[in-house]
Amino acid sequence: MSIGAPGTLIRMGVLALLWGSGFLWIKLALTGLPPVQVTVIRCALGAAVLLVLSRWTGQRLPRGRRIWGRLLVAAFFCNALPFALFSIGELTVDSGVAGVMNATTPLWSLLIGIGIGTERRITVIRVGGLILGFAGILLIFAPWQKSGLLGWGTLALLGAGISYAIAFAYMGRKLVGEGGPIAISAAQLLTATGLSALALPFDAAPSGPLNVTAVVAVVVLGIFGTGVTFYLNYRLIADEGATSAATVGYLLPVVSVALGALVLGEELGPRVLAGMVVVLLGVALTRYVRSSASKSISSPSCQPSPSVSRS
Repeated sequence: MSIGAPGTLIRMGVLALLWGSGFLWIKLALTGLPPVQVTVIRCALGAAVLLVLSRWTGQRLPRGRRIWGRLLVAAFFCNALPFALFSIGELTVDSGVAGVMNATTPLWSLLIGIGIGTERRITVIRVGGLILGFAGILLIFAPWQKSGLLGWGTLALLGAGISYAIAFAYMGRKLVGEGGPIAISAAQLLTATGLSALALPFDAAPSGPLNVTAVVAVVVLGIFGTGVTFYLNYRLIADEGATSAATVGYLLPVVSVALGALVLGEELGPRVLAGMVVVLLGVALTRYVRSSASKSISSPSCQPSPSVSRS
């Protein structure tokens, strides 16, 4: 089925809406829950969903110290750390901007690949995209202006993108092909739940008293934004190819910005909007590789980005 087929477009739209709305749910959850609690609940609910789905599909949890040791590393860099950093970042930064920072992961992935020598497909176009992408980040946060967005929240969001990039590099070498992807992802999120729980004694104070909005938001974030969306993404790649899933990654910032403006009334100035466009253009250029996209995936659960395509 081609990427332009109605069925594919509907799947992509639903997936983009569910994933892109995650930044809105984080923002709402933080009105009554502190960042680490949001992270723990999100991981636990996502793991529960994937455990049910793995049992339904006949996939078993992995066995052996080696695979669980690798899952420990993946869970830290792909789930526990970035989930917490996004929650911390959104204490002070708009949800729409957080969604754009999520889309910078391919920039960090390419930079890390160049640094450690694993990225061999270096072209002028991709390097130009890398430079353009980071220029867009600078344009968004404008550290040269007193009214710029640079602060601890910004650094947390950038750290989340870097964490995802480290996770992708590690999992691409250590976890791809290790058992059923849904069961592996369930095990990874279980591990991430335990790792996140270790940080509960150091959690910040909540922004306000526990409320219904915060509870509903974190439940939706965990079940739909973390558990169900991974399964939908897996099915999209298996049925339609990795190109469709990669395209969804570019839609996430659009969804997060739109929901932030419509639901939360977040205002974005011309400089920030221009920076977002520059970032996405740079990311698109870094993904320019003349090869066919893989039609299957067996990598564990991680937050979506345009780098999901291993073309």
